[in-house]
Parts: sequence; C-alpha cells; structure tokens
Amino acid sequence: MINSVVIVGRVGQDPEMKYFESGKVKTAFSVAVNRWSKEGEKTDWFNIELWDKNAEVAGEYVRKGRLVGIEGKLEVSQWKDSEGNKRERFFIRANNLRLLGGKKEESSAG
Repeated sequence: MINSVVIVGRVGQDPEMKYFESGKVKTAFSVAVNRWSKEGEKTDWFNIELWDKNAEVAGEYVRKGRLVGIEGKLEVSQWKDSEGNKRERFFIRANNLRLLGGKKEESSAG
C-alpha cells in the first residue's frame, strides 16, 4: 500500500512553531488548494505538520500567502474530547517542503 500526498497551494496563515524539551521542533500551518468542479472553483484546505529541520525552514521562510509545494503522507490523530466523544483530525505530515515563486512573491508574502 502507498500513502503519498503531493499538493501545491497557498499558505493560509503564518506557521506556528513549537519547541519540545526533547529538542524536537514542530511547525504547523494550513495550505489552500484550488480545484475545478462542475459548480466552479472550489478551495480545499489541508493542515500541514513538519518536524525538525523542515520545521525550522518553514518557520523561517513560510508566510501567509506564500506558494508552497508539499510532499508527505496523510495521517490521522484520534482522541476523546472532554465529553467522551471520539474525535479525529486528518493532516499531512510533510517530509519535503518546496518554496515556490520568485523573489517578488517572497517579498509580498512577508
């Protein structure tokens, strides 16, 4: 079986970085990807999670509006909320981040 995801889209908000006592770093943000359907253009939102060196790069260079390419795998996080209901959240655990666009885009995104 294969679990592989590749998307290209625009970052929805500035990344959130989290540092752990273990020394690990996690960066999270969302990416909007436009697609066409019979009803017209639709936007799909994907939650992205990067770790370690990729997380540091994302925290430094990724900003809201920036065009990025993401490669990774689809994962799910499951838990029970305060009322005991089963909850889940799907996200892409990225193993490759590509900063797309030129210098003009880089300066307008920041």
